[in-house]
Amino acid sequence: METPTSHYSRFAFYLALMLFSGREALAQIRYSVAEEVEDDGTVVGNIAKDLGLDINSLADRRFRVVSGNTDAFFEVNQDNGALYVRKKIDREVLCQGSGACLLELKILVENPLEMHYVVVEITDVNDHSPNFSERNQRFEIAEHTLPGRRFQLHTARDPDAGLNSIHTYTLTPNDHFELDVRQSDEDKIPFLVLKKSLDREQKCNHSLVVTAVDGGKPPRSGTLNVTVIVLDSNDNRPMFTKEIYEISVPENVLVGTKIFKINATDPDENLNGAIEYSLGKTLKKKVYDIFELDKLSGEIIVQGLIDYEENDVYKLDIEASDKGTPPLTGECRVIIKITDVNDNPPEIEITSLSNSVSEDSKPGTVISLLSVTDRDSGVNGNIITSIISDVPFELKPSYKENIYSLVTKGLLDREKVSYYEITMKATDCGEPPLSTFKILSIQISDVNDNIPQFSQNPLQVYLSENNVAGKPIFSVSATDKDLNDNAAISYHIVREGSKNDIMSFLSVNSDNGQIIALKSFDFETLKTFQFQVVASDSGTPPLSNNVTVNVFILDQNDNAPVILYPLSSNGSAQGVEEIPRNVNAGHLVTKVRAYDADIGYNGWLLFSLQEVTDHSLFALDRYTGQIRTLRSFTETDEAEHKLVILVKDNGNVSLSATATVIVKLVEPKEAFAASDVKSAAKDDEDSNVIFYLMITLGAVSVLFLVSIIVLIAMQCSKSTDYTSKYLPETNYDGTLCHSIQYRSGEKRYMLVGPRMSIGSTIVPGSHANTLVLPDRRRASEEVRRFRENFSLFSVPVLLI
Repeated sequence: METPTSHYSRFAFYLALMLFSGREALAQIRYSVAEEVEDDGTVVGNIAKDLGLDINSLADRRFRVVSGNTDAFFEVNQDNGALYVRKKIDREVLCQGSGACLLELKILVENPLEMHYVVVEITDVNDHSPNFSERNQRFEIAEHTLPGRRFQLHTARDPDAGLNSIHTYTLTPNDHFELDVRQSDEDKIPFLVLKKSLDREQKCNHSLVVTAVDGGKPPRSGTLNVTVIVLDSNDNRPMFTKEIYEISVPENVLVGTKIFKINATDPDENLNGAIEYSLGKTLKKKVYDIFELDKLSGEIIVQGLIDYEENDVYKLDIEASDKGTPPLTGECRVIIKITDVNDNPPEIEITSLSNSVSEDSKPGTVISLLSVTDRDSGVNGNIITSIISDVPFELKPSYKENIYSLVTKGLLDREKVSYYEITMKATDCGEPPLSTFKILSIQISDVNDNIPQFSQNPLQVYLSENNVAGKPIFSVSATDKDLNDNAAISYHIVREGSKNDIMSFLSVNSDNGQIIALKSFDFETLKTFQFQVVASDSGTPPLSNNVTVNVFILDQNDNAPVILYPLSSNGSAQGVEEIPRNVNAGHLVTKVRAYDADIGYNGWLLFSLQEVTDHSLFALDRYTGQIRTLRSFTETDEAEHKLVILVKDNGNVSLSATATVIVKLVEPKEAFAASDVKSAAKDDEDSNVIFYLMITLGAVSVLFLVSIIVLIAMQCSKSTDYTSKYLPETNYDGTLCHSIQYRSGEKRYMLVGPRMSIGSTIVPGSHANTLVLPDRRRASEEVRRFRENFSLFSVPVLLI
């Protein structure tokens, strides 16, 4: 005989062999057998035949059951391949419950190794009787207990399943009781029901037998002995005068107020007639918190706050019980109606709200929906709603009462008012009336409806010449009343259609409006120019505005005086003058003529003697540059004198130039001969000068008349043209004028003329405020011509 250890070892070996061989039968066979079979060896089924195994090889292939201990109920016959019962099976022990009881067997054969599964269902037989946990049950029932009263009996148990379990309950026949069975899940619960009133004087106790019967064939049963003791009871219950009482109570009734008293009567005597009152046990919890019932007097007392809006009616079920054995009760209902008082103010509820409203919203735009409620009723709940603040909004009633729309009633302008607080008032019609206030905060959102604005237009900018190239010279600034992107301003210079070359030398910072000059300006070349800057916001669509900028170049003392006479050669101005020895004091030797391209004090020239051979002979006029003799010459005076004249301007840091005049004293005859030659040349020169002066004077007069006519026409056609008030005087820059004096024979001449900027001309049609820059390669040629033809720019004035 194999030991359990060797059996498990052999099973493990076969299992491993089966896993390595990989041959396993997956077919499954199902059999059924009843529990409690009488004899061992009951055949369940022929497994070999059902699996198609060779019966003759079963012994050699070790045909057997290899399941665990729970499968020891079955064995196989190696001779015929049959599965039979080895020992008695108790289904109730093996499988508890009413479901199917299944056992799975593993059948193993070797050579080759195969495993088959067999499921055996253990079917139930009716081998158990219903059983009560207690064999006896006792009830005490008053003699006047009303029919229909139910008393629960003990429940029987049957471990069998299906039809073999408890099927029904029966009761011994009698006149007063019947049996009622209630199905609960899988159990049947019996109740003893009183079908006829008891009378203790006729029969003081009743003995009954309850039988539980299962559904087996043949059926089995179990019994329960029931004893009913009939008690003597109160024959009369307390009675109220009414079944329903109705009272009214205001909701502001004070706590402790007695609002009603009930009364019940009982004709019984002694304890059977002593009555106690109590509230019903099934009322809402709130009722017990608000009302109190005196159990002896039957008075109803208010012990909590009453709110009509919470509940307008209370129904109190009241019981009156005597003290009999068993006690009898009577019931009544007290209906308490609560009357309303005006104790609730109206409530304003915002159902939807747009906290932000666009300023371009049209009148009638819905901003919010709101509802007004009052928990009071009747007149106390009628509400009047209005807006009490001065705002461009109004309330419009809806189709439903107390529903309103808050709408705009006028145009909005965020730049004037960006925020509104709307105060609404709701007042009921109670006495006294109650009111509620509600404040709505409305933010007006911005739209791009304002263009950028400059504080001044046009702008006047005064810029000193010789500015540093690439540095800001000034900045423009615009403001926008809008917000955020609608007020984010960028700047740019108008270049389209501009014929002014200056535009190419200007740049603007788009963020802060700083104007940067990419070149250094020269007053002597350019005195004024004009351009436009556009400020655009970042709204959608963007709005823009422009400003005209008039730039006036301010002069700096950056030009040294230029010596016109004596003429310069090899970088130095030097001239020779011959005068007779017999001239008297005050004789005009010569005049030093100089020019400064600057204006004002920067171009106001002063002359001084820096070096002279004899200080007693010559004097220099510091304003005109005239050199005159101080005294008559003597025989001892030297024949040649050197005068070094310093010409400087009046700038803060003055600039200067020097000229050298060599004065030679000659005999009168030699001076007369030279004077004749000079007089002839001078006469020709004077004739030419007078001719040119006349032509110049006529041209200037014509140009002046034309300018006056054009100016008048422009003023009439465009009186608001901002450029008109900046028109400079034609060919005159408002600076100090030059004056040159010289003598020709017996006549003295003074040439007076406005200071001109070398190489600058007025462009026709530019309103005289745009200058054309000359070609610098021609500058030196123009200077030379200016020196030669200085008188062409002067107006001759004859000094008598």
